[in-house]
Amino acid sequence: MKTRVLKKWISNFITTSLCVLLLIMICAVILSKTSGGKPNFFGYQLLTVQSGSMEPAIKTGSIIAVKPGGDMARFKKGEIITFKTNDDLIVTHRIVDKIKNGNQVSYRTKGDNNQTSDLNLVSSNNVLAEYKHFTIPFIGYIATFSKSKNGMAIILFLLGLVLLIGSIIFVWNTLAKDNKRRIANEMNLEDRLKKNGGIQNKNFSLPKKL
Repeated sequence: MKTRVLKKWISNFITTSLCVLLLIMICAVILSKTSGGKPNFFGYQLLTVQSGSMEPAIKTGSIIAVKPGGDMARFKKGEIITFKTNDDLIVTHRIVDKIKNGNQVSYRTKGDNNQTSDLNLVSSNNVLAEYKHFTIPFIGYIATFSKSKNGMAIILFLLGLVLLIGSIIFVWNTLAKDNKRRIANEMNLEDRLKKNGGIQNKNFSLPKKL
């Protein structure tokens, strides 16, 4: 009995988690398209990781949360920042050195999985956000796919299919439980009737002949 309950709980948890993740991705894509930029949740931006330069801390294909704003010269060695390169690429790497030159602050950055530091220093003016150590592995692949020509339509279809199958399973299980309960009630009623009938037969005697 405990094993069956545990399996049911795990199945429900997985189904619910998948639905929630798909809904999050749909909301992220919609917000991205309507805002014309990166999806924004309560001041946090969600970015898709497209390389393995920060593995194992940040996996390729992950979604990460970064926090823009504030003094971009405040960061210290060891912290992870998101910045724009000279080629207008968005990169998230770790600070390995902080360099001050008068009022100017620059950072030397490096991917955890790279052998050497990045070629160019990063000016604090080019820092966009701070990595907040929140990541969801592999969901970035879904986000990237959703931005393709038919990606969003396929994701919506799959989400609808999952919800439909889940609803069918729920209704089926509910009907099955009701049917079992009805059969059990009928059997209990039949047993009670037999028991009561047996008692009546036991006390019943034919009238004596006159």
